[in-house]
Amino acid sequence: MRTLLAALVALPLALCGQSPAPASTGTINWVSLEKAQELSKKDGKPIFIDVYTEWCGPCKMLTAKTFTDLQTAAYINKHYHAVKFNAEGKDAVAYNGKKFENPDYNPAMASSRNGTHQLTLAIANVNGRIAYPTLVWMDKEGQVLAPVQGYMTPEQLEPILVYFAEGAYKDTQWEAFSGTFKTRRVATP
Repeated sequence: MRTLLAALVALPLALCGQSPAPASTGTINWVSLEKAQELSKKDGKPIFIDVYTEWCGPCKMLTAKTFTDLQTAAYINKHYHAVKFNAEGKDAVAYNGKKFENPDYNPAMASSRNGTHQLTLAIANVNGRIAYPTLVWMDKEGQVLAPVQGYMTPEQLEPILVYFAEGAYKDTQWEAFSGTFKTRRVATP
């Protein structure tokens, strides 16, 4: 798993020089973390969390370009319980029976840099570093499988989604999996 993190941290944090992708109507069915944990324990689907902030440019690109991609949204909806979590938000969250808060939240700073939520520190830390966006994969028990930092295109995100959704992480190293992965995306005109 550590190798997966190292390999994925090298992904570009932003692809600002690219022209915007065409608009799409893909919609991910986002739920709260509490609801995702409840559903996951019933049906066994893993949990996928987008840890974002209001001020983060790459977070906005991920939402506007990657999460609206029809194929990406359909795959996430079919294989995961998806959560959008504001890394600097004010709301308390229950996770694995424990309450997490943001004691440093400042309402006057609601749309700019703010205090870091305790849950962010618990699930989105990569080698002692917090960055946005961070995508977090959890198993059905709510245990973190991997946090991956940085913006990703649908094509970059696809193999990671498949790796965790289909359980390849249980018996295959990331390098072996990613080295042989063939896209399942259908070319669109």
